[in-house]
Amino acid sequence: MASIAQHLEEKGMPKGQIKELSMDLSPAYIAGAVEFFPGAKITFDRFHVVKLLNEAMDEVRRLEQREHGQLKGHKYTFLRNRESLGNKQEQALAEMIELYPSLGKAYRLKVLFNDVWEMTNKEAADAFLRQWCQEVEEAKIAPLMRFCNTVRAHWSGIVHFVESRISNGVLEGINSKVQLAKRRARGF
Repeated sequence: MASIAQHLEEKGMPKGQIKELSMDLSPAYIAGAVEFFPGAKITFDRFHVVKLLNEAMDEVRRLEQREHGQLKGHKYTFLRNRESLGNKQEQALAEMIELYPSLGKAYRLKVLFNDVWEMTNKEAADAFLRQWCQEVEEAKIAPLMRFCNTVRAHWSGIVHFVESRISNGVLEGINSKVQLAKRRARGF
C-alpha cells in the first residue's frame, strides 16, 4: 500500500482523493489501507468472500465423506452455481441433499448467503447477514460457523459492497493472464 500511495503522490494525485478501495480480506491489506488511505471506504472483494464460503462448504462435504464414501467425486457438485450443473449433477445434488441432512443445510446456507450480493441497500444487507449468521449458529456446522466469524470480522467491508459495487475482477483477470504467460514461458 505504501508504494501505491507513493506512486499516486509522484503522479500528482493526493492519496486523500482515494475514496473507495476493493481488496481481499488480508490483515496486511487492511492495515495498509487504514494507514495510507485513511479516508477511503473498504469493500471486500466478492470473489474472495465467496471463495472462503466455498472452502467452508467443501470442508463440510469432506467431513461427511469420511463417513459416506458416496460423496467422493462430488466436490464441484456442491461448489458450482446450480444453474451451471448438468442434469446428471443436478439430480445427484438433489439426492445427496436428501440423504445427508447436514450437507443439505450447509448447501442451503451457502446458496442463501449469495443473496447478499443482490441487496440494494446497507440496511437490508445488514439485516440479511444478521439473520444468516443466526441460522448458521442454529445449524451448528463448524466450517460455516468459522466462515460466519470471518464475516463478522469483516462486516462493514462486506456490507459496503451493496453501495460501492466495486471488485478486484479486472485486476484478478490481468493477474491470471500474467501467471499464465509465466507458466507458458517456463524453460525459455
